[in-house]
Amino acid sequence: MIRPNETTRWAVHAPESVDLTLPEQDEWVRGVADEMIERFPRIEELIRLEQKSTDAPTLVRLAMKLAQSRERVLALNEDFRVSVVFAAYKEHNRLRTKAEHPHGEDFLVRKVQQVEWLFEGVPHARWEMLLVDDGCPEGSGRIAQQIIDAHGLGHRVKVLFLQEAIDTGHPAAAGLASTADSQKGGSIEYGMSVAAEDDATNHVVIFTDADLSTHLGQVGLLVDPILREGYDSAIGSRREPMSVVIKSGARNERGKLFIYLWKRLLPQLSPIIDTQCGFKAFRADIAKKIVDGAIEKRFAFDIELLLRTVLGRPSSIARVPIAWIDSEAASTTKELQPYLTMLQSIVRISTRYLPRNDEAQSFAALIDSLDEASWTRLSENVPSQIANREPLEFDEYKGVTADDLSRVAHSARSSA
Repeated sequence: MIRPNETTRWAVHAPESVDLTLPEQDEWVRGVADEMIERFPRIEELIRLEQKSTDAPTLVRLAMKLAQSRERVLALNEDFRVSVVFAAYKEHNRLRTKAEHPHGEDFLVRKVQQVEWLFEGVPHARWEMLLVDDGCPEGSGRIAQQIIDAHGLGHRVKVLFLQEAIDTGHPAAAGLASTADSQKGGSIEYGMSVAAEDDATNHVVIFTDADLSTHLGQVGLLVDPILREGYDSAIGSRREPMSVVIKSGARNERGKLFIYLWKRLLPQLSPIIDTQCGFKAFRADIAKKIVDGAIEKRFAFDIELLLRTVLGRPSSIARVPIAWIDSEAASTTKELQPYLTMLQSIVRISTRYLPRNDEAQSFAALIDSLDEASWTRLSENVPSQIANREPLEFDEYKGVTADDLSRVAHSARSSA
């Protein structure tokens, strides 16, 4: 039985501020998760605890996610393998410790520690990490290899270089003349392709971001729907009722506009809302299929991979509420997300894979007409019908037309 004040003893000891780049906070969260597992050994109890504790401190709620993740891993009875892929571009500072650099996160060692905690005492689990250097001019891959060697992590972590994939004509690098043509997507797809060479059905390939925003102790939350429920993919979502999110900056209206626009072009991805969360998992054989021949190598690559997954088998993607705590220090994607560039890529993706209809064509024409100035004008004057709605409504709500948005975007041009 779960009592109303069950989380009090953890809440009173929770750190006042949240900063998962601090090792001591990570250790505290994992320790609380261990206590939760001991107190509530059944996953159903942990779920009820979370449902009754939505007002608990953020780190306590993160610990609940980790506890559920580990419980789900412990419940898996067959051998399985997990590969975690992430790209590194200008991560030379965050690879360092805080003692070595003000923006240091020691994220590579920390990621290993998080996954080690998750799979400790799980003999039927095998796992690895693949860090892919995305052509970093400061040598993120070289620095990562030095850290791997210094900590004896070579049996767990492998460093790949996108430039080598381009030089050798690797299929995942097709279409890339240089690493400058990749903005994360090329490296992630290369890493996924290498991982998926072992395409057994009990092998899950996950990609994440380089920073510590997503605690990898949550990997079990993505593995479970694939291995136990038969999904082809499971994606972390920051827009589910039980998601836990701390995000710096204010991009709400701009983000809503982005979601409204891409949903007009790719209705097949309904009911997905959060396409850009850097925490997605695929069965290895599916990863191999969707990466082969993919055309998008920049920030919209997630969307193409998701679309190719659902076109192969509808309703095959599980949406998983996760804890996501923004790690902004020295981020390689700044406050203004490249929304216009991504939307232009989505137009190309839609054109390649889907039959055109009048609505999609009108919104594609709108996006093609935008430059940075008109996009800025539109994103700073988002119609209230979009701004005041929740993105969950955008599958059904279509009240703002492409012509309506065009008049806003091009208002200064037409009045000049």
